[in-house]
Amino acid sequence: MSEGGMADMNPRVDGDTFILPVRVYYEDTDAGGVVYYANYLKFAERARTEMLRHVGLENSTLQEQDGIALVVRRLEVDYKQPARLDDLLDVHLTLTKIGGASLQGEQRILRGDDDLAHIKIVLASMKLSGGPGRLPENIRNLLQPFLKLK
Repeated sequence: MSEGGMADMNPRVDGDTFILPVRVYYEDTDAGGVVYYANYLKFAERARTEMLRHVGLENSTLQEQDGIALVVRRLEVDYKQPARLDDLLDVHLTLTKIGGASLQGEQRILRGDDDLAHIKIVLASMKLSGGPGRLPENIRNLLQPFLKLK
């Protein structure tokens, strides 16, 4: 395929990092063709969802079979450079801690070698009925390959 074709859009794993390519569409930008700041969070969410799918899980399965949902508890974003219309971005995700009822991770959004945004996130496992819910051991085990070893 040509440069920037659909072949470039496949998720991949590099060591402990899950990488999701994301194309910037018109709907992601402001009138000047620059990605609206909140859309970086959407790109990051897509990468987290696709990482789960990559290990054989889906958010709907967590809800239906395990009665839990992963919700954002804390998020910190450092915006470094803007992404623009038609850019092909790579959204990186590495977990820094897998707890009994939470996950911590780092996400980077890159355009080639350009670092556009760095996100630190804490996800909590919540029971659908309310309150914190433990992550089942099999789910914690499935996520281990993405745990960054210090």
